[in-house]
Amino acid sequence: MWRRLRSALRRLRGSPAAFLAGGGRLPAGRGAMERAVVRCVPSEPKLSLRLVLPDGSARHMQRDQAEPLGRALARIATNAAKGHAKAAKKSKKARAEGGPEGEAAPAPAVRLFSRDGEAVAEEVPNAAAWQDGAVLQIGEARYRVERNPPALTELRLPRSLLAGFPVCPKVSAEFAAPQHCLFRWYREQRPAAGDGGPAWVEAAAAERVFTPSNALVGLRLKLRCTPGDGAQRYGPPREVESSGPVEAGPGACTFDSRHLYTKKVCGEGSLRAVSYNILADTYAQTEFSRTVLYPYCAPYALELDYRQNLLKKELAGYSADLICLQEVDKSVFVDSLAPALDAFGLEGLFKIKEKQHEGLATFYRRDKFSLLSQHDIAFSEALLSDPLHKELCDKLAKYPLVQEKVLQRSSVLQVSVLQSTTDPSRKICVANTHLYWHPKGGNIRLIQIAVALSHIKHVACDLYPSIPIIFCGDFNSTPSSGTYSFINSGGIAEDHEDWVSNGEEERCNMLLSHPFKLLSACGEPAYTNYVGGFHGCLDYIFIDRNALEVEQVIPLPSHEEVTTHQALPSVSHPSDHIALICDLKWK
Repeated sequence: MWRRLRSALRRLRGSPAAFLAGGGRLPAGRGAMERAVVRCVPSEPKLSLRLVLPDGSARHMQRDQAEPLGRALARIATNAAKGHAKAAKKSKKARAEGGPEGEAAPAPAVRLFSRDGEAVAEEVPNAAAWQDGAVLQIGEARYRVERNPPALTELRLPRSLLAGFPVCPKVSAEFAAPQHCLFRWYREQRPAAGDGGPAWVEAAAAERVFTPSNALVGLRLKLRCTPGDGAQRYGPPREVESSGPVEAGPGACTFDSRHLYTKKVCGEGSLRAVSYNILADTYAQTEFSRTVLYPYCAPYALELDYRQNLLKKELAGYSADLICLQEVDKSVFVDSLAPALDAFGLEGLFKIKEKQHEGLATFYRRDKFSLLSQHDIAFSEALLSDPLHKELCDKLAKYPLVQEKVLQRSSVLQVSVLQSTTDPSRKICVANTHLYWHPKGGNIRLIQIAVALSHIKHVACDLYPSIPIIFCGDFNSTPSSGTYSFINSGGIAEDHEDWVSNGEEERCNMLLSHPFKLLSACGEPAYTNYVGGFHGCLDYIFIDRNALEVEQVIPLPSHEEVTTHQALPSVSHPSDHIALICDLKWK
């Protein structure tokens, strides 16, 4: 048996004498070539090969990258032999049933040729042998090798589609980039009586983001995406249909009038910053939220898909260079915000709170900034383990009740150092945080902000000497608080009333200072958080007043707009907070 198999393999692959007689070059062929798709990634031990053999059977092979080519060709030969044997068996059955007799076709030879037509030696490792543009020959059949062609790994449309709101698909690709992919949008044709399945009509120009008009309400959408790599290579297209039809939008939103100020991206030497607590779905979808916190809000307007439609339109319309978000669900960042804002030229970074499913996100405009480094921390972990905070940690140890509360909190700080793409000498430290929320937690917030400012000092003064900072966030602190005073003035007295914010049992008097000269770029609005039982200013964009100045502050929505539906969130506003937006310029 083994002798017969070896003999068959020799016939399939061709003898050395026959090969040399052919000059070791690819013989001239006729007709279009089939595809042999090779996926070869340096970090993985195996490569994969997909092709359809001459007998019509599809094969997916996994081979070691270091293996000699000859072994892979032998496996292809074996598979071809099996396919040939099956075909012969079918032919024998046809003859037995009175079908026409025919001679078995000769077994094909299997060879691989480089792009210039030279035969690839069998001892060459697979990783080096299977190059893009090489030609695999199996008998008379020829295959063009496509190594790591662009391929889509995920293509998804949002579940909720609203007229007048951008539809941003989630596009994940391998050996491709969304900005180089080709997009075609189709709308469902309104069905006529007696029609069968849906018919599709092209609906828009070939753009990655599509905003359906009111005319499309009630119709589903379809997207056809062809992956590309920017080097004129394109992979097989994929299509995805929306799960439901386009629905009517809510009409006027609180951010519409703000978009009038932010139609264009800031010019050279300026940047637009946004800070926004977007209300995590993990908090919006609780029974407590629906019945106690936001009973005035229509239940459908608290749904994640609905709020994401509003949020993506709002953020895209601000044409921002920096966006710092708080209360970002991990799934919202990965599946919704990052893909959507990527389509508008923004790169996203995420830092999760370890004990929660939400965290912080910082986005920056790619054509204005590049990321130099990230220095994210969790306050409790940094306080315990980083020598930078040893002095503060020692002070805190004298107050065990407060220390325990501080260490129980999962609050984090996101710090990113960015560099201007047009002027490399311009670097900036962008910090983003969300401090402890409890109304009586002023003392906890003072400790957290002290850790934050100490860490930012290390980054912006020690690691990158004297680079300006922008510090955004939901500080859960009004302008009359100790935290705001500490940030704004550079120090906090040990007898400040916030040290006893939760009573004498949790008193922790400390004298703290920081070296920055910080200014609240948007001033002290009457409120940035407006819910049924509270309204006040909790959010800020602090800037380094020595290096940056404010060009303009985008006006907040009017009180009438905010209270149209009693409070926030509402059918026209996706969060219980209001975004802060300002244009800054370098001094």
